[in-house]
Amino acid sequence: MSITLTDKEWDEIWDEAIQGSEYNPTSESVEELYEVPKQLGKGYRQHIEVYPGLWLLLSDYEFQDDVLLKIPINEHALHFEVLLSGKIIDNNGQFGEGHTLICGGGIQNKTIVEIKKDQRLIQVSVFMPHHLLATFFPGKDGETLPQLQQLVKDNDWQTVLFPKSTPAIQGVAQQIINCPFQGVTKKIYLQGKILELMALQLAPILENEGKKQTSPRLKPDTVARIHHAREILRCRLENPPSLLELGQIVGVSDRTLTRGFRELFDTTVFGYLTQRRMEKAEKLLREGNRSVAEVANLVGYSHLGLFAGVFKRQYGICPRECLMGKKFVS
Repeated sequence: MSITLTDKEWDEIWDEAIQGSEYNPTSESVEELYEVPKQLGKGYRQHIEVYPGLWLLLSDYEFQDDVLLKIPINEHALHFEVLLSGKIIDNNGQFGEGHTLICGGGIQNKTIVEIKKDQRLIQVSVFMPHHLLATFFPGKDGETLPQLQQLVKDNDWQTVLFPKSTPAIQGVAQQIINCPFQGVTKKIYLQGKILELMALQLAPILENEGKKQTSPRLKPDTVARIHHAREILRCRLENPPSLLELGQIVGVSDRTLTRGFRELFDTTVFGYLTQRRMEKAEKLLREGNRSVAEVANLVGYSHLGLFAGVFKRQYGICPRECLMGKKFVS
């Protein structure tokens, strides 16, 4: 049997479990320990705030049915994850059984997560706002290291990576689960181990960055295909194809498509789409005969808050102010 859940349904099920959890707010940290909802399976989850804004999630559970989780487009925090047992599959790939997971901060595309029944999943997950990367891994200017900028995005699709697991990564994850301390000592210990875990997962990125070679210039045929892709996006602002689908339509790989937009238009595919959407939204709002919600839907946003946030970042005013005739903030 397979259970299909929307993101909202998933949250509601877990919220019920959290309400009956053991809650331990102390001067050193905030911890929540709760059982897996009985309608899903058995096991536990534990949330620990180990640094302001940085949360550790420890999980040991087993589902009684296959679970398909449908996640809509949403803003996503920076996320590091290690599976010591079991595997999880989504649109981007698979982690566990030899691979870990890094989800960069940014906009998460529509995703279907598949978790198979009757497998024990032991997870160590770290969630944090992406600006903390500059705190933990600063460059010379105090900003995030250039090699890690791909993990720090706002109006662009998040970067998803599957670094190989190593004995060192597995060992640190196990040490986090089996933390021998309590109180403030536990908090300090976990802070150090989480930094160590992130450093081990990020090591391939940091080591390989200096080895990258300058990519060759695009061929004329490829340039034409990239321009075709741009026109498709212009015509499909409300329901654009995914990066993979767009590449298949015009006959290039998603990597070539990404590089082509960077070289030809000095932006990403998602950045270009967002700019065109906002330009159309601004024009429709200025006309004054549609509500903000209607305009958001016309340019492809089902989440009104996400639309308002993107619009304000581009124009300096919120959509409602634009609708009322307010000028842009320079």
